[in-house]
Amino acid sequence: MKNFKTYIIALFAILVTFQSCRDEYLNEPQPTTSVSPETVFGSKEGATAFIAGILRNTRAQFTATDTGNLGSMYFARTNKGNDVVNSGSWFQSDYQNDNREPNYRRTAFTWNFLYFLINQTNALIEGLEESTQISAADKAPLLGQAYAMRAFFYFELSLEFQHTYKYDTAAPAPPIYDKPSQLEGKAMSTQADMYAFIISDLEKSLAMGSDDRMNKSYFNSEVAHGIAARVYQVMGNWAKAAENANAAYGGNVSAALSPQVYKNGFSNMDAGVEWMLASPQTDDQSAYYYTAPHAFFTQTESAYNNTYINANFKNLFTATDVRNTFVTTTRTDFRKVYTKKFVFGFDSDVPLMRTPEMILIEAEALYYTNPTAAHNLLFELQANRDATAVKSTNSGQALLDEIMVERRKELYGEIGVEWYDAKRLRKGLPRDGGGVHRLPMANNPLMPDDKRFFLKIPQSEIDANPNIPASINNDR
Repeated sequence: MKNFKTYIIALFAILVTFQSCRDEYLNEPQPTTSVSPETVFGSKEGATAFIAGILRNTRAQFTATDTGNLGSMYFARTNKGNDVVNSGSWFQSDYQNDNREPNYRRTAFTWNFLYFLINQTNALIEGLEESTQISAADKAPLLGQAYAMRAFFYFELSLEFQHTYKYDTAAPAPPIYDKPSQLEGKAMSTQADMYAFIISDLEKSLAMGSDDRMNKSYFNSEVAHGIAARVYQVMGNWAKAAENANAAYGGNVSAALSPQVYKNGFSNMDAGVEWMLASPQTDDQSAYYYTAPHAFFTQTESAYNNTYINANFKNLFTATDVRNTFVTTTRTDFRKVYTKKFVFGFDSDVPLMRTPEMILIEAEALYYTNPTAAHNLLFELQANRDATAVKSTNSGQALLDEIMVERRKELYGEIGVEWYDAKRLRKGLPRDGGGVHRLPMANNPLMPDDKRFFLKIPQSEIDANPNIPASINNDR
């Protein structure tokens, strides 16, 4: 049984006493009734309740069905790729790569949602650091969680509002706030500043964090290593990417994978050992129809059923691959192929990070230093997924391409892997005809370093923040 509800009721009572005077959620949460910060951070239990509330906000209903939580942010990225086909309605503007203007809901949601979480995490860090009631032994793992969470939120912000890190480290990035008491809007930072801040938080987290946690929605050292692996992967620091990815999954491929549960619908974070970070749901604490990807892939009367599979992508899977959860229908249009990878229910947990991603990050990193080791590691994963797998003879660019294809096969529908890889590797993201794409493709294909890989700065932030020039979006 899922146990993530332990602190939710107490936490919600705490959080509702905090308010923001600014729509951008950048100022300090202030107590408005009987619960004070001294009470919240007067005990380990109070601080843990605060963490539980922040995590609850990551998976709840922030604004609308397609702008609800972390899952919907990742699913918007999924829809920007070629391996899925959107039939219309929710996420269709993301699918058309036409959802980035300053007044659009996607842009405002992503900015406000992530800064709201950052501000709450800043309040958590400040409260823990200033607390005289929580022992040093209890404070360290709590701060370890907090720093990993803040690094995670800023990393997501960096991905959404600028070109990739290696495009131009001096390019303007979102403002950096590290205190909840920073009331005035800050100027834009740079990608170099942003990533230095993220790495600093991750180093702090790993220095004081713990492997222990209540459940897989909490950020422990394993998750901090996983975030670091992603960050260094984007930066192209392959030694650090490999080191952190290996630490995240434990270095033992067979022990880190559970192929026998792959076809159970990706709805239970406690099934097997693969899930590292999740957005858990229960019938009474659910995002309901906001739950992406489950509510959009599932072909049932109880879900939206608006996302299908490109037939060319389906053909990459052998019949004996446990990940082959595809159904081919008699239809000849965009609905020809769908997947049963995700089963929808109000209690369907959402995967945010899994061990196979870490294995593949390590394989990609090893490619640049030890291609033979990279090839061997890749095949360990492939053989785990398909008992009849045969090791390829690929080398050079063909081996790297094989690793990239394996990432798509393993992670489709989860983290927007096509968009993520195309952006960080500075490649285009074309669409082929295998999906019988239903919606107009006038805005496609995405070209290398295409500006449509990132969002413009919300007009509401420009209007409210005098330190962000009105011309900021002129060349975006």
